[in-house]
Amino acid sequence: MNMAFYKTFFESLLLVAFIFFPTNCTSIDTITPIQSLRDGETLISAGEKFVLGFFSPDNSSTNRYVGIWYDKIPVQTIVWTANRENPVKNSSGVLIIKGGNLVLVDGGHSNNSTLWSTNVSTAANYSSATLTALGNLVLTDDQERTLWESFDYPTNTFLPRMKLGLNRRTGLNRFLTSWKSTTDPTPGEFSFGVDSTGVPQYFLKSGSDRIWRSGPWNGQRLSGLLAMNRENSYTWSYVANDDELYMTYDSNNSLTNLVLDNSGSSQRLIWNDKKRSWDLRSESTQDRCDRYATCKAYGSCDPNRVVECECLGGFEPKTPSEWNSRDWSGGCVRRRSLDCDGKGDGFLRLANVKLPDTSRSRVEPGLNLEACKEECLKNCNCTAYASADISQGDHGCLMWDGELVDLRVYSDGGQDMYTRVAASELNGSTIEYSRGSQGKKKLLVTLLTIISGLLLFFLCGYCWWRKTKGWEKNERLDNVWNNNDIEENGKGSELILFNVSVIAAATNNFSESNLLGKGGFGPVYKGQLLNGQEIAVKRLSKTSTQGIKEFKNEVTLIAKLQHRNLVRLLGYGISGQEKILIYEYMRNKSLDSIIFDQTRSAMLDWRKRFSIIVGIARGILYLHEDSRFKIIHRDLKVSNILLDDDLDPKISDFGMARIFGQNQAQANTNRVVGTYGYMSPEYAMDGRFSVKSDAFSFGVILLEIISGKRNGYYCDCCSMNLIGHVWEKWKEEKAMEVVDSSMINISSFSTEVLRCIQIGLLCVQEKAKDRPNMSSVVLMLGNETMMLSPRKPAFCFGKENCSDHQIVCGSINEVTMTKMEAR
Repeated sequence: MNMAFYKTFFESLLLVAFIFFPTNCTSIDTITPIQSLRDGETLISAGEKFVLGFFSPDNSSTNRYVGIWYDKIPVQTIVWTANRENPVKNSSGVLIIKGGNLVLVDGGHSNNSTLWSTNVSTAANYSSATLTALGNLVLTDDQERTLWESFDYPTNTFLPRMKLGLNRRTGLNRFLTSWKSTTDPTPGEFSFGVDSTGVPQYFLKSGSDRIWRSGPWNGQRLSGLLAMNRENSYTWSYVANDDELYMTYDSNNSLTNLVLDNSGSSQRLIWNDKKRSWDLRSESTQDRCDRYATCKAYGSCDPNRVVECECLGGFEPKTPSEWNSRDWSGGCVRRRSLDCDGKGDGFLRLANVKLPDTSRSRVEPGLNLEACKEECLKNCNCTAYASADISQGDHGCLMWDGELVDLRVYSDGGQDMYTRVAASELNGSTIEYSRGSQGKKKLLVTLLTIISGLLLFFLCGYCWWRKTKGWEKNERLDNVWNNNDIEENGKGSELILFNVSVIAAATNNFSESNLLGKGGFGPVYKGQLLNGQEIAVKRLSKTSTQGIKEFKNEVTLIAKLQHRNLVRLLGYGISGQEKILIYEYMRNKSLDSIIFDQTRSAMLDWRKRFSIIVGIARGILYLHEDSRFKIIHRDLKVSNILLDDDLDPKISDFGMARIFGQNQAQANTNRVVGTYGYMSPEYAMDGRFSVKSDAFSFGVILLEIISGKRNGYYCDCCSMNLIGHVWEKWKEEKAMEVVDSSMINISSFSTEVLRCIQIGLLCVQEKAKDRPNMSSVVLMLGNETMMLSPRKPAFCFGKENCSDHQIVCGSINEVTMTKMEAR
């Protein structure tokens, strides 16, 4: 017999021994040729931070996966999965060393079929796999040389000290891939990784479509991640050389990670030991300008503008009619051609920007900005330049060849770049000249002198006219408007002031045919401006309880908020008793107009309803934790959730909102405002409100979206409202019976639906301390984490309130309460 026979015989003998005579692995961190890992056993890393073992992402499934998760936290959080596409169908899986590789076999079959393997070529006589303190599963040979490691094959989680990027020597590209769903670790449609074309940058993609771009490394951070390296708890590093291209990070917080969830959102999480849950610190996309190439070629995106997209200086819309209707797909084109000999071209400076897509760009590290400009002028294809490294002044030259795409403007903290234009487009206040004669400079000085003189003349005339017309009174009123705090805490903000007559014309003089609906403070009309843009006009009733205080509050507050799940305020109008707010128009109106309509509710299947639930949760989380202020909405309800053309949710109506200090937990008021059925007990009864008040309102909205019924709905004497009805069905383990019957094939999503019902019940708990905050809600919606069991919720009217009278089905009208004295 030859040696190959003995080797095969020996390996088979070991495999049989592993399966039928398992050893105890619960206190070790290494798998060896004589130490296997069976389902039910675990490896524990040094320091006892991570665990390797078998898990099922869904308690109702028998599929088993090999994964790594955190050891001593109550919420099982999977950070790596081995056999994502090939689960073990029962608990018969065994992880062994075979042929120098780490191999997962199905021990329940006679042929011990291989389900997953590290699949490395090795001639090692001995190898072992160790789970390190960093959460990295490392396969080494008898010389302790690394053969394979899990950090090279990440799944959906980016851990500290993991490298995300390219090994240029081997061609290995490390990137994240989302789970298919919260209960299915199969690779989903979203990925996040580096693209080395041109100057390297990171992309978030859906399939092959780009969703978000990081921008290039500028010596301090990735250009599109302003918060990078601003927090002392995180240290980011970027390496780009002939051998490797990657980014990595370290943190002094021992439990932190970045997760690409199944909805395509990249989330940064930190474990909060006090709350025993994960805190969501940031997300990849916050507003429309974060999406890749929103304004297309030569357009810049600024979420603080009334119209986000604007052509760069020297450019104009390719199709003006489309641009005016907010269709920016055509992008912008040059107004005047460049002079390719370089003598007639110059550059316009753009400040505080995220640098555009660098797929068609290059770096000259030895050039400063002045030399960079001259180098760009030598190449007719060069369209812009910027500093490649801003860490110690401006070093290196980054130049673009071809179109400038995905350029956005920040209010603070961006980078300067210079776009090339024809000489006739140059403006003295913003120019970086290429070349210029003394005659041109003299002409410029002369023109500036004349213009300054004319401005001074008109300014003096204007001041005299104001004084003679007695505008002092109006000036005092303006000061009151600008200086008053927003609901005692926030400061005012200026927006575009529309003439009321213009708004009247846009709405056909507030015609009944343009009426979209009526809210607690007045009617809302559809309008169309002269440029064709459709708008929604909220006309406050002269008898409305929303006075000047609420009006100023809504205007100044929403102007400062920018998030994809918040409605955009375009401007306002005020004239005497007439107070008007102008919003972006939502073609699908409010959420209640669909889910409570037996015909239209079929438009929303479960996938879309779940997307709406997640969007609302993220919008509220932005208000509570991620915006410049900590904001409590106080009037969240389905009629205040608007739906855009894609049926994505937008939170509206901020007239009742209050700003909190960052460390403020709650506040009291003698003026309770809101809507019955959505108000938390402590707010309705005692005037106390906090982030948990909004969480309660969200819970009601969530249950209404699932059931298609209002909270005022009642259908039997055991549950006089929706919350009570859901609670009774939950206790009876019949919660699926509350689901809107208009949704088809809902049984295939039962796990996700039940999870949402559980979250809804947790949000409507009687005591505020028992409700989750919105960061926990977003996390629970996006991940298969363990949750507490809900207790009896608030405002749950049960059997004790019933009599023997006839059962009646109906609904209680929604009533908005605008003033009540607290106890």
